[in-house]
Amino acid sequence: MAPGHGVVEAGKGRIWKTRKQEKYLQNTVNSDLENSNSMSTTTSPKPETEAQDPWLPMIVIGMGQALMSFNVAALPISMGGMVSEFKVPPTTVGTAIVMYSLGVSGFIMLGAKLGQRFGSKIFFQAAVSLFLVALILMVISPTASVMLGAQALAGLAGAALVPTLVVLIANHFRGGQQAKALGWLGSARAMAGVLAFLIIGTLERFVSWRAAFGLLIVHALAILILSFKLKPSTARPEVKIDLFGVLLVSSAVILLSFGFNNLRTFGLFLARPAAPFDILGISPAPMMIVVGLMLASAFLVWTRKREADQKMPLFALEVVDSAKERATVLMMFLIVGMEAATNFSVPLYIQIVQGRDAFQTAIAMMPFNLSVFFTAILIVKLYKRFTPRQIASYSFTLVAAGAFWLAFVVSNNWSTLPVLLGLVAFGIGQGALVTLLFNVLVTSSPKELSADVGALRGTAGNLAASVGTALMGALVVGVLSAGVMGKLTANPIITTELKDQVDLDSINFLSNARLEERLKQTTATPEQVTEAMRINEVARLRALKVAFFALGALSLLAIFPSRMLPDYRPGEVPDDSKLKKA
Repeated sequence: MAPGHGVVEAGKGRIWKTRKQEKYLQNTVNSDLENSNSMSTTTSPKPETEAQDPWLPMIVIGMGQALMSFNVAALPISMGGMVSEFKVPPTTVGTAIVMYSLGVSGFIMLGAKLGQRFGSKIFFQAAVSLFLVALILMVISPTASVMLGAQALAGLAGAALVPTLVVLIANHFRGGQQAKALGWLGSARAMAGVLAFLIIGTLERFVSWRAAFGLLIVHALAILILSFKLKPSTARPEVKIDLFGVLLVSSAVILLSFGFNNLRTFGLFLARPAAPFDILGISPAPMMIVVGLMLASAFLVWTRKREADQKMPLFALEVVDSAKERATVLMMFLIVGMEAATNFSVPLYIQIVQGRDAFQTAIAMMPFNLSVFFTAILIVKLYKRFTPRQIASYSFTLVAAGAFWLAFVVSNNWSTLPVLLGLVAFGIGQGALVTLLFNVLVTSSPKELSADVGALRGTAGNLAASVGTALMGALVVGVLSAGVMGKLTANPIITTELKDQVDLDSINFLSNARLEERLKQTTATPEQVTEAMRINEVARLRALKVAFFALGALSLLAIFPSRMLPDYRPGEVPDDSKLKKA
C-alpha cells in the first residue's frame, strides 16, 4: 500500500484515519514501516523482508551526498590557504559558501522537475558531470573570482543532485529497506563532514588546498562509473516546467541570500560607502531581503493559482499543508543555519585568531563532527521510547546548553576540556535534530512527491546554510569592529595620527602576524604595535563569545515550533487531542 492512504493493521488494533496523521508512523525508521506497508492481513507475506535489493545503489547515492558535503566542508578547512594565496579576507571564503548555497537553493525546484522530465538516473549522471567541471575549475583557479565562479557552478550541480537523491532511493528500495536508506542519507552528510576534516585537512596541511579539491575530482569520477549500476529510470516528457515559477522562486532565494550576506558590507539600514547604490541613503541589503520575501509570497500565490487551474506547479504545496510539516521545515532551517554558523565561526577563530593550520583545525573540530555523525545514526533507536516532539525539544535544549557553555568557557586555548565538552553537547543535539527532522519531512508525503520533498529539504537547508554563514560573518565582524572602536576611543597609546593611517572602516578578522605586517606600513612604535595586537586579541575573543551566546538564544526559541511535532511514538494509538496537534 502506498503512503497516503488509511491503514488498518490487524493484530495491533491500530487505525490511522487520515493521510497526514499516519505518515510519520507509517514510514519512520523502524519495523513498523515494514508492517504498515506490507501487512494487509494477519497472514499476508512480507515481500520487503523476503526480497532485499542490493545496497550498491545506496552506496552511489551516499557518495553523491558526500560529494556535496565534502565540497562545503573543504571551504572553511581551506580558509587559511586560500586567504594566504589569494590575498583576500577570510570572509571571501564565506562568500564562496554563499555562492554555492545560492546555486543550490535558487534552482533546486527546477532541478527536481528536470529530473522527473528526463529521468532520475540520467539526470543524476549529468549533475555529477557538472560538479566534476566545477571541481576542475577549483583546482586550476588563478584568482578568488574564478574560485567563486566554480562554487556557483557547483551550486547549480547541487540543485540537480539534492532532489534526485531522494527520488533514487524511492526508485530502488521499498519498505524497511527504504526507511534505512533514508536514515543513511540523513547521516551521510555528517559522515562526510567527519572524513572531510581529516582527509582534506591533512592534504591542505601537507600538500595544498588544491590537492584537497583534486581528491574530490577522483570522488566524482568514481560516482560516474558506479552510477551505471543504478536502475534505469523512466523519463516523463509530459512534465511541464513552470518557467515563471522558476523565475519567481530563484529570484526570491538569490535576493534573500545576497541581501543577508551583504548586510555588513552594504549596511544594516543606512548605506555604507561599500554599497553599490542607495535609495535615500538606505542600504540595498535590507531592500533585497524585503523584495525577496515579496517574491517568495508571489511564488506561493502563483503556485496555488496553477493548482487551482489544474496545471502542474513547480512545487507541490501538499508537502507543507499541515502545521507539523511547516514547523519541521522551520526547525530544519534553524538547525542547519546554526550548523553553518558554527562551521564558519569556529575554523575562522582557530585559523585566524590562534594561527593554526587546517590540520589542527580538523583535530579541534573532530569532537563536534563525530558527535553529529554518531548521533545522526543512533538517534533512530530512540524513536520507540520518545516522541518526535520530545526528541526535538530535548535536542534544542542540549544545543542551547552547549552554545551557552561555550560562550562562557571559550578562550585562546581551544584544546581545553570544557570547550571540548561544549562542542560535544552542541554536536549531539544537532545530530539528533538533523536525522529526526529529515525523517519527519521525507515520510510525511507519498512516494510520487519525493522529488518535491527533496527540493523542499534542499531549498530550506541550503538557504539556511547561506543565511547562517552570512549572519554569523556579519555578527562576528560587527562585534569585532565595535570592540576595536570602543577600545581605541579613549586609548592614550594609540594616537590620532596612527588611527588616521589605519582604515578603521574596514575592520576584519586578522591574525596577529597579518596585523603586525600591516602596522609596519605605518608610523606605529613597538609599544603601539603591542597595544594594537592586545586590543585585537580581546575584541576577537569577545566576538566569538557573543556569537555562541546568540546561537544559544536561537536554540531556545526553536523549542516553541518543536511543540508542533507529533506527540506519539510509532506503534501507539494517538488520542484525538494528539492528532489535532500533530
